[in-house]
Amino acid sequence: MSATSAPLPTLDVSQTPAVPFGRLVSVELRKSFDTRAGRAYSLSVVGLCVVVMLVIALLFDEGFQDFSDFLLAMGGTLGFFLPIIPILLVTGEFGQRTGLVTFTLEPRRPRIVAAKLSAGLIISLGVLVLAAVIAAVGAVLASLRGFEVSWSLEYSQVQNFVLANLIGVLIGFALAMLLMNTPAAIVGYFVYSLIIPTVVGIIGAFVGWFQDLAPWIELNTAQTPLFTGDFRPSGEEWAQLATASIIWLVVPLTFGILRLLRAEMK
Repeated sequence: MSATSAPLPTLDVSQTPAVPFGRLVSVELRKSFDTRAGRAYSLSVVGLCVVVMLVIALLFDEGFQDFSDFLLAMGGTLGFFLPIIPILLVTGEFGQRTGLVTFTLEPRRPRIVAAKLSAGLIISLGVLVLAAVIAAVGAVLASLRGFEVSWSLEYSQVQNFVLANLIGVLIGFALAMLLMNTPAAIVGYFVYSLIIPTVVGIIGAFVGWFQDLAPWIELNTAQTPLFTGDFRPSGEEWAQLATASIIWLVVPLTFGILRLLRAEMK
């Protein structure tokens, strides 16, 4: 090209306004229900809660039908299955290759991570509200059977119900970010939630000092009181929950985010 040739035309997109964060969250919410897998799984989780509620309300003897009992049962049920929702939300970008479009339209990946986390938390909170409604229906059905039902609910019980399930959701999100593969993340979550607590329990039964150490290094053990309804947080219990959360939540999530920021989308 000669010195007098005109420069090729260029398109300056540096001043293009950023996609509003609220729109990113709304897009991620739609993604969760636009696919058959997302819709079917969310409905299945709610349906499972309904089945558990009906079994307790219609088949159990008196003494298990207080509203707090139903809420505890809903929390225990959701604890195993609710974290799969954020896993599907994150790993779908890589399994279905929609990440090629997502990160092209919004190249600032930290905003996508924040939007996915926000969408996962919103969906999870919505499911928790539905589960609380299902628990209330169960208490009503139990009262129709002639049982004396208590509707009293302590703040700690609500705290346990919400906190325990949100920790599970965050663990699922962290594993999805770290592994970026749907089957691997789901298997990893069930290893974390089922196999590791069993191994820790077996070791603790034979090694006395390890039983005292377990709540500090194993998150399921640290949050067991959240699912049993006995959690009255002392300083030591909060410290155990925080320490175990750093190991099983903060560290995997940090490495997962770093991996996503550097990953080449193919």
